[in-house]
Amino acid sequence: QVQLVESGGGLVQAGESLRLSCVASGVMFSFENMAWYRQTPGAQRELVAIITTGGGTNYAESVKGRFIISRKNLERTVYLQMNSLEPEDTAVYYCNYARLGSDGEYHGVYSWGAGTLVTVSS
Repeated sequence: QVQLVESGGGLVQAGESLRLSCVASGVMFSFENMAWYRQTPGAQRELVAIITTGGGTNYAESVKGRFIISRKNLERTVYLQMNSLEPEDTAVYYCNYARLGSDGEYHGVYSWGAGTLVTVSS
């Protein structure tokens, strides 16, 4: 049974920072790519950042230069350091194992956790 537990969200002002954490269980964490996604009401969940098994990273254009994804395999934890937050970053953030689909996009593999809400005020 895979469990994904996100934490670290909150209410901040524009320009401030937050660090999200996600503890994953149930599979071989170190052998999987991990990703952060976010979703706003009425919109599709979007990929924010991904980190491969080898530590390579990739980011959505909207967060490049502001967000940093990292992982600690022994702790089965993936992090998202979010700097210079903008109101447009307001969303529920989720983590998941990520695999490349036939459409060339990375998709979440397992059932989604509850997420953690990030609210950025202007």
